[in-house]
Amino acid sequence: MPTESSRVRSMNETRDRILDVALDVLGENPDAGMGEIASAAGVVRRTVYGHFPSRLDLVRTLTERAVTEMTGVLAEVNASDAEADAAWVAFVARLWPVAHRYRVLLALRRGEYGEAIHGLLGPFDELLADLVQRGQDGDVFARHLPADTLSQLAYGVVFAVADSDLPNGAPGTRAATITSLLTLGVPETRAIALVGDQP
Repeated sequence: MPTESSRVRSMNETRDRILDVALDVLGENPDAGMGEIASAAGVVRRTVYGHFPSRLDLVRTLTERAVTEMTGVLAEVNASDAEADAAWVAFVARLWPVAHRYRVLLALRRGEYGEAIHGLLGPFDELLADLVQRGQDGDVFARHLPADTLSQLAYGVVFAVADSDLPNGAPGTRAATITSLLTLGVPETRAIALVGDQP
């Protein structure tokens, strides 16, 4: 007979599998329903709803997971003494696998779940704006927009490239990093030099 801890572990594994599958399914089709996610995860709809009472709960949980990962990356980068543009390069390089995995959230952020996703991303957005403000204060980043707006544009570029990055060798981290640096006002020669041999 299964113990309490083995039941809890099994439930957590099922929940994690649903989240992983949901990310893939929503990445293919941001409008996919709970039934499609359940089918892809190999469970019945009731199981999905047992873990996530609504599609919004599922999206919110995916967003919380993404925010935790992205905030950890950004907090470490912000703690470094590197120039802001070099810190941005390190940030994008470390963020890339996360951004690529959670790129569907950008599409969902523009839809009916926008307010919920935007609210959860608040702490991350603040850290991002702090890094851009640091660059503006050090005359490394352009000042034509406030730091919070400019940081969102540059960050949006990373997600846009991640969304178009196909397995057959499409742009990748290098393109995302250089393009986002250009958006931040870094001269092209400096952006290319900062990125170096990054693929």
